[in-house]
Amino acid sequence: MEIHSERKTGGTELGRVLNRFLAAEKKSTPLLFWAAIAGALTGILGALFQISIGKVGGLRQALMDSLPQTPYILVAASVLFSAVLVFLAFLVVRKAAPETGGSGVHEIEGALDDVRPIRWKAVLPVKFFTGLLSLGGGMVLGREGPTIQMGGNVGKMVADFFKVSKDDAHSLIAAGAGGGLTAAFNAPLAGILFVFEEMRPEFKYNFLSVQAVLVASAASDIALRAIMGQQPDIQMIMLPAPSLSSLWLFLVFGILFGVFGVLFNFLLVKTLDFFSNLKGYLFSLTGLLVGGLIGLLAWFFPDTVGGGYEVIPKAISGGFPVMVLLILFAARFGTTMISYGSGAPGGIFAPMLALGTLFGMWFGHYAGVFVPGLDIKPELFAVAGMAALFCATVRAPLTGIALTIEMTGNYFLILPLIITCLTATVVAEGLGGKPIYTVLLRRTLNLAKK
Repeated sequence: MEIHSERKTGGTELGRVLNRFLAAEKKSTPLLFWAAIAGALTGILGALFQISIGKVGGLRQALMDSLPQTPYILVAASVLFSAVLVFLAFLVVRKAAPETGGSGVHEIEGALDDVRPIRWKAVLPVKFFTGLLSLGGGMVLGREGPTIQMGGNVGKMVADFFKVSKDDAHSLIAAGAGGGLTAAFNAPLAGILFVFEEMRPEFKYNFLSVQAVLVASAASDIALRAIMGQQPDIQMIMLPAPSLSSLWLFLVFGILFGVFGVLFNFLLVKTLDFFSNLKGYLFSLTGLLVGGLIGLLAWFFPDTVGGGYEVIPKAISGGFPVMVLLILFAARFGTTMISYGSGAPGGIFAPMLALGTLFGMWFGHYAGVFVPGLDIKPELFAVAGMAALFCATVRAPLTGIALTIEMTGNYFLILPLIITCLTATVVAEGLGGKPIYTVLLRRTLNLAKK
């Protein structure tokens, strides 16, 4: 009787496990299917966004080539081109969807925390169009903010179309955001980690939500690569791992970026406050004035404007003299503050990556001069710098490491990246700095109360 009872109990328990497994499979299949759709749509949208930005840049060049090659005419044309595009971007944002200003990442975090609405019918066309105008006009902004916000809105669109539950909609918004970062930099691991690390207070962790993010990021990357190709976002040589005796330099490097990250966030918020407090004609003409300034710099000092996608490989390949690196770093810091602080639609990742690269090349050169026995390559610090500023400001070291490795293909630099990013993060935290998107979300909520 005991043997029979054990067999019956064991069989019943096995049946329960099997039923739970089948029930879980039945529940997960639709969500993962919806996540794949959201990811693929985000990847296609991200690819079209990149292509369109390039087309606008080509339009600028075609316009300049068609004009009489007189300096005054060309300068005026450059100023007018950027001023009109950026002014139109501001106009549409303010009239149609104010939440599309800036990167939009904090809007997605707010939506996941149920404190900000998602109006995908307005946000998707407005963010695409105004982001195109802003970045095409030469603003020092990145494409990742728009693609993350558009990806989150695509997730909500898919959720609304299939009439999913609130929990599944939450998962799809997060999955779409991960697919958005993936599509911006051809970096699926960074897209996944960004959701888990940066959005950790808002993201509802469970087996299905995690799987949805993975599926969406993979689908986004497949769609992106099918259109844009499979090459890394930044073409550069594979660098050897630095000697163990030189790793202390990356500790010093991380400390510098930890301090700089706190300063960066502080000044960025102050700049946002300055522009938002403008009144009358100055507020109405912000886009025209800022765009005109960017257009002027685009003619005289083209390396000081744009997202940084051209500056990064140029700096790494030795395209700038050493002293110019520091000057360009300071100049791009200023144009980054003005561009993002003005409230123009666009991301902050790419400009930060460019700043980290420039300072890293400068630091690496003088590290080799003052510590010659270590055989230091400046490019090592350029790659580490790309991740360091991101980690000190966003406070997401795993994402910064993965993003840098996926963008450059330098997998041998994991150890110096860990040292630099961990140090920068700890120093920034120790100095009382807060993650930039947390600060931006809190600021947005406070403004909404007024």
